[in-house]
Amino acid sequence: MSTQGISPQSGKPECVSPEGISCGSGPAAASGGGLSDAALAAAVEAATAAPSLHNSQPWRFRVRDGGVDVFADRTRQLHVLDPAGRELLISCGAALFNLRLAIRAQGVVPRTLLPAGDDALVARVEPGRAAVTGPEIAALAAAVPNRHTNRWPFATTVVPSGVIEQLVRAATYEGARLTVAGVPARAAILGLTWSAERRLRRERGYRAELGRWTRPGPRRADGIPPSAIGPWDLMETMPIREFGLVHPPLLRHAERFEPYPTILVLATRGDGCRDWVAAGQALQRVLLTATVHGLATTPISQPVELPAIREVLTDTAGGTWAQMVIRIGYGLPAPATPRRPLTQVLTGV
Repeated sequence: MSTQGISPQSGKPECVSPEGISCGSGPAAASGGGLSDAALAAAVEAATAAPSLHNSQPWRFRVRDGGVDVFADRTRQLHVLDPAGRELLISCGAALFNLRLAIRAQGVVPRTLLPAGDDALVARVEPGRAAVTGPEIAALAAAVPNRHTNRWPFATTVVPSGVIEQLVRAATYEGARLTVAGVPARAAILGLTWSAERRLRRERGYRAELGRWTRPGPRRADGIPPSAIGPWDLMETMPIREFGLVHPPLLRHAERFEPYPTILVLATRGDGCRDWVAAGQALQRVLLTATVHGLATTPISQPVELPAIREVLTDTAGGTWAQMVIRIGYGLPAPATPRRPLTQVLTGV
C-alpha cells in the first residue's frame, strides 16, 4: 500500500485509505464544496490533540485557500533525543492524521498532498467531495479527545486476537506494518528499552532537555505535567521513562506493573522524511483504534532513539525500519496533558 502524498514521479496526489480518510483523487474530489474557515479551525484543534515526544507539540498550521497547511516547528525539536527530527515528523504525522480524520468526520473527503523540497511544510490538506460519515470514522473521531498516553500499570487481561487484528489493519491502512512481539521478542525489546533508558541518561544534554519539558508551571500548555508521569515499576519489568530525574519532587512512587505486557512494533518500508510522517499517521490511527476498543496505550520511544539499539529492531533485509514501540492493555483512564491554544499554533483565520 503506497504512502499518500504527491508522487515524486508524477506530482499527482495518491490515494490510500479504503474508507476515504486520506485523499480523493480525480475531478470529483477536486470539485468539493469545501469547508468554512471555522470548520477548518475546528479540525486543526482536533489535530493538536495528537501525541508528541515529551508533549512538545512541534507543529504549526495555516488556513489558506480553503485548505490547511501543516508545518513542522523546528524550534520545538528535542535535539538530544531526536537530532534528525524523526520523532518530530512522526508527531506531525499524528497531527496530520487527526486533521484528516476531523475533516472526514465533517462529511468531506480530504485530499492530502505531501510537498517535496520544503523542510518546514509537512503536508497540505484540502477538502474534497462530500461523503457520508460511516460509523468507523465517527468512532475514531470521537476517540480523539479520549486518547491519552497511559504510564500506569495495566491489568493482566489478555487483549483479544480480534482487537489485535484491528490494530494491525489500522497500521496497514496508513502504509505501515504493525507486529506483535512474541515471548522471546518481548523480553528482548524490554531489555533493549532498559538499556536505552540507561544510556540516554548518560547522553550530554539529556537532563537539561528533559528538564525543559518537565519543569512544572501552573500555566504551562506543553510538556509533561506531574499528573501524567505515572509510577515506577516495582519489579522493573516495564521501562517507563523517568521524568523525575531533574526535578526531585517529580520522582515517582513504585507500583507493580503487568508482568507480561503486550508489546507492538510499528515499522515502515522506508526511513526518510515521508516515511516518518507516514509512521505518525499510522501510529495515531493505531492509538485511536485501540482507544475505540477500550485499550490503554503507551508509546515507548527509548529503543528507537539510539541508532544502535533501533538497528536491532529494524529488518533492513526485509525492507522495514522500526519507528515506534507501543504497549497496549486495559488500564484506568490516564489524565490529559495540556495543549497550546489555537492562537499559538494557527494562522490565517
